[in-house]
Amino acid sequence: MTHGTRPLSDEERDIYNRHILISGIGEKGQSRLLDGSVLVIGAGGLGSPALYYLASCGIGRLGIADSDRVELSNLNRQILHGHADLGKGKTTSARSSIEHIRPDIEVEEYPFRIDSRNGPGIAASYDFIVEATDNFESKFLINDLCVNAGKPFSHAGILAMYGQVMTVVPGQSPCYRCVFHKAPAPGKVQTAAQAGVLGTVPGVLGAIQATEAIKYLLGMEGLLTGALLTFDAAAMTFRKVELPVDKRCRVCG
Repeated sequence: MTHGTRPLSDEERDIYNRHILISGIGEKGQSRLLDGSVLVIGAGGLGSPALYYLASCGIGRLGIADSDRVELSNLNRQILHGHADLGKGKTTSARSSIEHIRPDIEVEEYPFRIDSRNGPGIAASYDFIVEATDNFESKFLINDLCVNAGKPFSHAGILAMYGQVMTVVPGQSPCYRCVFHKAPAPGKVQTAAQAGVLGTVPGVLGAIQATEAIKYLLGMEGLLTGALLTFDAAAMTFRKVELPVDKRCRVCG
């Protein structure tokens, strides 16, 4: 991870003035963000707010991975995309939206599915990974990939009016598989296409994921490691559940 040694330009000082004023960030911290890189896997409900905030907060390089195209049913929650983007690849639409607010940002598109073959090579050049996918197969694959590569990442999941988020720093915290062990059998758990998603829920969780990435790049304490944060939008409550490392975990144990 980079250490933020380059000086900020006058324009950057103006743009990120409110960050620079924060104790513990300052110009050095903002420089670290501008030198930092984050890969977001999934440019949908979770990936949309995560990418917007990572870009606007000054992350220097973003990777966007998604094999899907924009559909009408996406528009209630996937705020990177609009009616004019229908039929476009999500990485292309996402890049256009991000560059609208940060013309200087470096963006890499990966308009295909991340798998065990291409994933390690792609992940290797990023400091942090945001897992913003919508299926168990991808979540377990990304967990295993990141743990094996020693890459820190943020997991989130959403359904209806509920969400959960956790951060994994390999070697320092339990991983996703420590908690959930294996994907449920097909049909055992409802999908968002069956149970629906309140449009604001991924907004809340995606913003938390972006915050975790930023905190990691800044070297801050208080990451969601060893804990699962759950969100119930109906009751408007958060609950933090402490998680132990599973010493029998076949990935990180």
